[in-house]
Amino acid sequence: MNILPDEFARRRRQLMKMAGEDAVLLIAAAPERIRNADATWPYRQDSDLHYLSGFPEPGAVLAMLPGRRHGEAVLFCRERDIEHERWHGESIGTERAVSDYGMDDAFPIDDIDDILPGMIEGRARVYCHFGREPEFDAQLLGWMRRLRQLRGGGVVPKEFVALGHLLHDLRLYKSRTELKLMRASAAIAAEAHLAAMRIATPGRHEYEVEAELTRVMRSHGAVPAFPPIVASGTNACVMHYQANRAPLREGDLLLIDAGAELECYASDISRSFPVGGRYSREQRALYEVVLAAQQAAIDEVRPGQSFSAAHEVAVRMIVEGLCSLGLLRGDADTAIAEGSYKLFFPAKTGHWLGLDVHDVGDYRVDGEPRLLEPGMVVTVEPGIYVPVNERSVAERWRGIGIRIEDDVAVTRDGHEVLTAAVPRDPEEIEALLARR
Repeated sequence: MNILPDEFARRRRQLMKMAGEDAVLLIAAAPERIRNADATWPYRQDSDLHYLSGFPEPGAVLAMLPGRRHGEAVLFCRERDIEHERWHGESIGTERAVSDYGMDDAFPIDDIDDILPGMIEGRARVYCHFGREPEFDAQLLGWMRRLRQLRGGGVVPKEFVALGHLLHDLRLYKSRTELKLMRASAAIAAEAHLAAMRIATPGRHEYEVEAELTRVMRSHGAVPAFPPIVASGTNACVMHYQANRAPLREGDLLLIDAGAELECYASDISRSFPVGGRYSREQRALYEVVLAAQQAAIDEVRPGQSFSAAHEVAVRMIVEGLCSLGLLRGDADTAIAEGSYKLFFPAKTGHWLGLDVHDVGDYRVDGEPRLLEPGMVVTVEPGIYVPVNERSVAERWRGIGIRIEDDVAVTRDGHEVLTAAVPRDPEEIEALLARR
């Protein structure tokens, strides 16, 4: 299932063709980041460098030099070092960067200051992520300064160009292999959600549910794609709740928003279910509004439809539901025009999904919402969140937070819900909880 060197090479060729032969493209690996004292956070490669090489280590720079006779893809990386490996494990090194990762050439990262400026010389434009990592920015400016001093400025690139504009458009369209990985990531996340539902009983704590989510993901060689949100009761009204400390209580809903990351590819699922096993009348009423809105929004995910169509139909369904239940006064058209519904639904209905949970890619093109095309993957996640102190609604509704989220791939003739293995129907959910 892993992406093969041929696919990485094809991506690089496509990107270099877009950039043109008078350009150089530079991408630095993500740095290791300190958590506290001398302990680092678990390492995660920069998504763009992973997309173009699959190379997993820090301390690396990928240089792409379209049309270069001695090889267009050059990686600067750490050399094999016995003393370093004794403490930190085996490194890949320059030889394997070529043999295993398909690079045309590779050099020690310690030699980059001597070698890379000569490669940049004579190119008109540098494509890079300027402004993302200050340390790499300073290094890049140093190479430019040296070239100007050596050559009088005649052959130094005149332009820095944002690499994301080209590269992130490529990343928006998932290949067959990428979709396989995303299906696998979704299957792991689905299994984790089902396991979490089974243990989320009154008297446990949110962190115990988080631990179960993580256990299932790690048992399949995945990691959480983001810190899981495990929000019981009124905590579900906090959009990005992170504490995960509260006890689970009979009568409360539990909102879980969690996804797996497999080989750097993410999934993202949300479910809202009753801790005690049965929805109350009010919880069920709001849940059915969100579910109907989500299904209507999923139906809008198809080729040729605009990205914003799912959100527009979800807003319409949620507003009509809130009006019919009496949480919004007046008619739906007025609530939509005035934006009063945002008190209960302040978020968008979805985002791109891929190597990043909130994946790259423009949502608008030439000022208009982007049209969906096969290979794109989106989330669909409407919700209703009734603020706990909101005096305009009856007390029985206050503090209820519900989100239902699935991952949806655009196919040639419609869509595929990647996360359908986790039930959404309230009857199915109650039946699953009754078997605990």
